[in-house]
Amino acid sequence: MDYQKRIAYFAMEIGLEAAVPTYSGGLGVLAGDTLRSMADLRLPAVAVTLLHRKGYFVQSLDPDGTQHENSANWAIDQHTQRLTPKVSIHVEDREVHIACWQYLVRGVTGHEIPVFLLDTDLEENAEQDRALTDHLYGGEQKYRLIQEAVLGIGGVRMLRALGFTNLRKFHMNEGHAAMLTLELLHEQLTLRNKSTATTEDLDAVKKRCVFTTHTPVPAGHDQFPMEMVNAQLGRNQLFTHVGGAGGTLNMTHLALNLSHYTNGVARKHAEVSRAMFPGFTIDSVTNGVHAGTWTSRPFADLFDRHTPAWRRDNLDLRHAIQIPLVEIWQAHQSAKGALIERINNDNSNHVNTPMNVDTFTIGFARRAATYKRMDLLFNDIKRLQKIASDFGGLQLVFAGKSHPMDGGGKDMIKRVHAAMAQLGPTIRMAYLPNYDMALGAVITSGVDLWLNCPTRPMEASGTSGMKAALNGIPSLSILDGWWCEGCMEGITGWSISDETKPSNPNDAGPDASAMYEKLERAVLPLFNRRRDEYVEVMRNSIALNGCYFNTQRMVEEYVTKAYMA
Repeated sequence: MDYQKRIAYFAMEIGLEAAVPTYSGGLGVLAGDTLRSMADLRLPAVAVTLLHRKGYFVQSLDPDGTQHENSANWAIDQHTQRLTPKVSIHVEDREVHIACWQYLVRGVTGHEIPVFLLDTDLEENAEQDRALTDHLYGGEQKYRLIQEAVLGIGGVRMLRALGFTNLRKFHMNEGHAAMLTLELLHEQLTLRNKSTATTEDLDAVKKRCVFTTHTPVPAGHDQFPMEMVNAQLGRNQLFTHVGGAGGTLNMTHLALNLSHYTNGVARKHAEVSRAMFPGFTIDSVTNGVHAGTWTSRPFADLFDRHTPAWRRDNLDLRHAIQIPLVEIWQAHQSAKGALIERINNDNSNHVNTPMNVDTFTIGFARRAATYKRMDLLFNDIKRLQKIASDFGGLQLVFAGKSHPMDGGGKDMIKRVHAAMAQLGPTIRMAYLPNYDMALGAVITSGVDLWLNCPTRPMEASGTSGMKAALNGIPSLSILDGWWCEGCMEGITGWSISDETKPSNPNDAGPDASAMYEKLERAVLPLFNRRRDEYVEVMRNSIALNGCYFNTQRMVEEYVTKAYMA
């Protein structure tokens, strides 16, 4: 195997497949989609993540929406192969030993990208260290800090042990992996037989590092007290020099300071990030999704007939504009039927009344974080009921997990369940538990409209609407994240309002009112009374947004903007 001049892609979570629960949401699924497109494009890349033996968590819900979390144990040896090399990192007064497992991502051309999942559950480790790679985003701060050292420092050492000695670029997907920069600097100093880093040494590391920041939410940028860092990982002047401020180690600052290229994940997000981190040059590479993964079988068959090169060249989906509307509608009804069947066969008490394939259906499925405002539809229950009455009914499909420590997100799930109990059977509702990649694929292809209503400007990108677009599902969305670029009003979908300035987090009324008005005046009249025009918007969603907002285009941008620089 040629180990030369590869790209090393580091991520704390990677959505490889539904049966491998090493992801929590959009960040991990994006990482998986990125690797799938890298494989399709035959890019010479490798990836590093943690094994997460107990996954993120399995979500169960009480009838009132109270969330419970259980370990997501998975069959590691059925999906990955244990490799021989071991490395270690020094923590406190001991060595933490690290092994790895390999998962192969195979592209449409047959090209494979190895993913190395780091594992500390080894007999030679202390008991507390054996659990370091058990839970994604679990435990207290110290657990997270050491996890990130395993990923960044241990990940570089594992690549070296595997024979990857001449890697061209190291791409950090979010700041969790930022300590890889310190290991590269350590290598640089060892090579030059030096103990103190100069500007020249720092520049040598920067030339090899790429950093993608994903969130305008402050909690998404990991920070650790410097006292804890010194106690766990040893005193290192570089922690303070390139990543420390105010007595903390800021992983985002560490990555920013030691990367030659940094980007946000949408044009709007890059603008927000530049305001958050003044003094840094932050470009934008708008996210995408892997077309072959997220296109449902009915639409994949349709594309195979009309634009057969679409899997190898996603831009070919622009020719979907020539597909007859009746065929678009038939494919959609088939995908919608699969969703409705799943909902009606659900035995978890989270469906207030059986659904049917003819009623207009809105979908909302993503992480249940408070800023995503899953419950915005219920801001004015009477108005929502009137809309349903005026237009012959309404169906709502929800899914999403809240982080175990996010009380606000958990309360939001309960509010949706309370609305479900209040509205049935006037408005048919379902909340499908344990949202994962498989369930996400069914929902994003089976509803009639995709809803996205975050508090502006908290949505970095958002990719669920891109998955929906591949299946001809238009979005009704706040102008934030990718929708600032993807929205052509009345052509690919609709904006909830024309507003782009920050929302008032304490008053959702204006956005809710604008959403109801858009449903009443634009979306539902088109769907109910001028169906061909609605299907034309569906077709445009594929031809205009599906052909562009994909990880194939995204990876090609990274190659030209970051990897070849």
